[in-house]
Amino acid sequence: MNREGYYTSGEFARKANVTLRTVRYYDQQGILKPSRVAENGYRLYTDADFAKLQKILSLKYLGFSLDEIMTMTINDDDMDSIKESIHLQLNLVQKKMEHLKMVEQSLKNTVRRMEESEEIDWNEVVELIHVTNMEKGLVEQYKNASNLDIRISLHKKYSQNPVSWFDWIFRQLKIKEGSRILEVGCGTGELWNGHESELPQKVKIVLSDRSEGMVKDAEGLLGSGGGIFEYETFACEKIPKEDASFDIVIANHVLFYLKDRKKALHEIRRVLRPGGVFLCSTYGSRHMQEITQLVREFDHRITLSANCLYDEFGLENGEEQLLEVFEHAERKDYKDELLVDQPQPLISYILSCHGNQHEYLGKRYPEFKEFVRKRMEAEGRIRITKDAGIFLCR
Repeated sequence: MNREGYYTSGEFARKANVTLRTVRYYDQQGILKPSRVAENGYRLYTDADFAKLQKILSLKYLGFSLDEIMTMTINDDDMDSIKESIHLQLNLVQKKMEHLKMVEQSLKNTVRRMEESEEIDWNEVVELIHVTNMEKGLVEQYKNASNLDIRISLHKKYSQNPVSWFDWIFRQLKIKEGSRILEVGCGTGELWNGHESELPQKVKIVLSDRSEGMVKDAEGLLGSGGGIFEYETFACEKIPKEDASFDIVIANHVLFYLKDRKKALHEIRRVLRPGGVFLCSTYGSRHMQEITQLVREFDHRITLSANCLYDEFGLENGEEQLLEVFEHAERKDYKDELLVDQPQPLISYILSCHGNQHEYLGKRYPEFKEFVRKRMEAEGRIRITKDAGIFLCR
């Protein structure tokens, strides 16, 4: 290393044990740009760039596309981002190991069955195909969980209401001794994190999600809770539980994603006991509107969501939909706002959304980052409206 702590492309490639062609390719694709370009045209890299290259190579090995890798590495430019990046990689590698163990066991079972009998058990073969095809789902679940963590983190860090969203929802439940509770679309189980000691005696909670990966993440976060928590994978349009088997059912930011919402609501009503409570949460039309305005000011083509979730099921139209299935639906609003004074968490939030932002920000990321930084500098902090709440159905 020379030139005050910088490596040339060739030195960087040799030290990283990759070809110079690889370094140049990632540069051309905008995935790993040099930290500096010298006056003589040399493209110079730093030690911090090795961490980003390591992540790129790891994600490539684990099956991510170059577009996905660009999305997942675009804001890795400070120590906090690098630490978070390494933590997320470790999480994915562990999931990959679990998956490979499952594939190994399925292969062993298939070979053993074939050795024991000349006939092939096609059910075993079909199951093996299913297991090996889980790879794509593993990658997708990793992205979804990572994006969910980023969005939760922004709210935790900058929300002004001293009672957090999850604490507020927990208080609305008014859980009694011996209650049986079902959460559909539990995600990573964040609702219950830290509340285990506040639960009354003899409470049983089933955490469910259509994503097996999410259920595993929830179990990893909460464990059994001393026998309180159970974990199952199923879609809420078809709940494999007996009629009138739960006192409380929860759907936290779930209903607006469902294609057959009415079927899910009928299933939820079916499994509720007489007098039971269904709590569902959603957004209003003003939710995070300043972020939408910010990105559209930068590029009017950017949409942070393929469709407006509150149009599907929101605070303004949710009661009407719920009253088609339940006799009573009471709306409660959560009063809060975000005051964000650092650009990076806001940029991370924007990149975590489900819209087309990567299409327009990928090649213009430094320009967009400077745009947000200047806006933050001019205003001191950006106020962001939170328009969210719940319906309590009986």
